[in-house]
Amino acid sequence: MKHFAFFLSLAVGSVSLLALTPSARPKPMKLVKVWETDTTLRTPESVLYDGSNTLYVANIDGKAGELDGSGFISKVTLDGKIENLRWTSGLNAPKGMGLYKNRLYVTDVYRLVCINTENGQAEKTWDAVGKGGFLNDVTVAKDGTVYVSDNQNDKIYRLKDDKWEVWMEGEQLNKPNGVLAVGKDKLMVGSTKIGALRSVDLATKTMTTLADGMAATDGIAAEGKGNYFVSDWNGQVFHVNADGSKEQLLDTREQKINAADLDYVARKKLLIVPTFYKNSLVAYRVE
Repeated sequence: MKHFAFFLSLAVGSVSLLALTPSARPKPMKLVKVWETDTTLRTPESVLYDGSNTLYVANIDGKAGELDGSGFISKVTLDGKIENLRWTSGLNAPKGMGLYKNRLYVTDVYRLVCINTENGQAEKTWDAVGKGGFLNDVTVAKDGTVYVSDNQNDKIYRLKDDKWEVWMEGEQLNKPNGVLAVGKDKLMVGSTKIGALRSVDLATKTMTTLADGMAATDGIAAEGKGNYFVSDWNGQVFHVNADGSKEQLLDTREQKINAADLDYVARKKLLIVPTFYKNSLVAYRVE
């Protein structure tokens, strides 16, 4: 019996050592550049995949907080061709976007704008509460509820059943930037001040940190199975696993290329990153 136990121990040990060998470990994820648009975009801050064949791009075309009317939305194909540069214009400094049916929600400094995707016309707006509103990102839950971050005022707004309200506020938000509704009960939030990806329970508003150490967190895109891609506006992109571990996939800080509010096209395994001051989108294949 002791001999059997001894050989069993050796066998288990051998399997354990094999599992730790480099060839048996999962390969690290990497990004391979597939295409880059031309540079006719103007300070692209965010990109949003429509679930079909179009990428919407929010162009600030100026300073992030100016009410100059120069901002616009572009439509770009999945192979990087600019289909319609100024699909809709007359915005100030558009940033985050969210889509629900034929309604494209866009933040525009102090207001949220609803645009009809069938004709590109703005249909309705909602203003931030108080002075100095700086609405940043947008996400839409499956039931049509819209959540909007106010990065400078530590607020998250909610638009539900046509009721626009401050849904959550306070220093615990730590300058919320990217927001992403997940399922029926969770809102992912990128807290720029502490460089963290956090989860908010929609019922209790309890916040839990999934991962930190990501500098100026900007966009959040779901990969699936509780995993996320997170951009740091300074030029980094991270992959965050469901267990909170993370890996850096991209770092263009030395080249002074930003990584703004990104999106992920799962069926093509394409991660689309706006470069902000470089006036382009870059698409990477996730491998």
